[in-house]
Amino acid sequence: MSLMILDKGAVAPLVNALMADYRVVGPQARGPKFVFDTITDPSQLRLDYNTTILPPKKVLQPPEERLATFVRGAKPQVETVIEAQPTVLLGVHTCDLHAIQLLDKAFSQEYPDAHYLQRREQTVIVSLECLEPCDEHSFCKSMGTLTADEGYDLHLTDLGASYAVDVATERGAELLSKYGTAREATAADIKRLNEVLSAKWPRFTYRLDFDAAELPALLSTAYDHPLWDELGERCLACGSCTNVCPTCYCFNVFDEVDMSLAEGERRRRWDSCQLDEFARVAGGENFRKARAARQRHRFMRKGKYLYERFGVLGCVGCGRCIRTCVAGISIVDGFNTIYGSA
Repeated sequence: MSLMILDKGAVAPLVNALMADYRVVGPQARGPKFVFDTITDPSQLRLDYNTTILPPKKVLQPPEERLATFVRGAKPQVETVIEAQPTVLLGVHTCDLHAIQLLDKAFSQEYPDAHYLQRREQTVIVSLECLEPCDEHSFCKSMGTLTADEGYDLHLTDLGASYAVDVATERGAELLSKYGTAREATAADIKRLNEVLSAKWPRFTYRLDFDAAELPALLSTAYDHPLWDELGERCLACGSCTNVCPTCYCFNVFDEVDMSLAEGERRRRWDSCQLDEFARVAGGENFRKARAARQRHRFMRKGKYLYERFGVLGCVGCGRCIRTCVAGISIVDGFNTIYGSA
């Protein structure tokens, strides 16, 4: 829609003004690492962060939430609970932005999820262009998520003393106009923006040995690959990789009833296909009992299954699963191993 310039000195006043009408969530420091959390003071916001422990999906799909409350008795009552509020999600890296777009597809098609969709509708996304790799584990360039041209309301690019703001939606324009003090970009600003964007690409390296577009076809021939047994021997089945993944959206639904057994609530929390009990069904059967089978499922889901269902790959190259795996399993190394033996 338009390109604006926001001086860095105007960011704190903008955040302070937003806090009056919105829940503002952004990256904050937690020791040497960063997390997305509610901003209560503009000084907490760290737009210079590298990556966060958990992805911003937790704002749209909380790790645990209430779905409904119920009361038993002569006239049983069930009431849906949707815990959503107007939110501004600040500082979303482009890899996570691509992940949110996949979640939008997953929660809106076939069986629309009202809880996710209402939170998504009430969330304004302000994303951030990555100009440096998060660390050696990032492979967003290989996955085509190093930049984005949609999925956000406002998009920031660091120009040094200011941010270039790509205003992509009416909602973003209204927010910036009402709460911010931005100015229209000049020819000099646009020249500077182009220089910054051109300079960033050489800083990122390709870590896959092949084009990511080949992944679905490549994995379709790798169902019986010996790699799965090797990874199964190493995997501790802790579920950390899926807990930090920005595109994993599996959950478990359960009921909590009070001591009187008269009332309770239905809840859901994140679940993991890497846990033994995930695929356990009635009669004690487990259709994915072996850790090798669970590792294969994770790789297949990221590189093949989600692509076949939604038309986009299920891995955005954020590197969180590699950082968090205590067994040292790397999805990049896995993909490259399969490619090398094809």
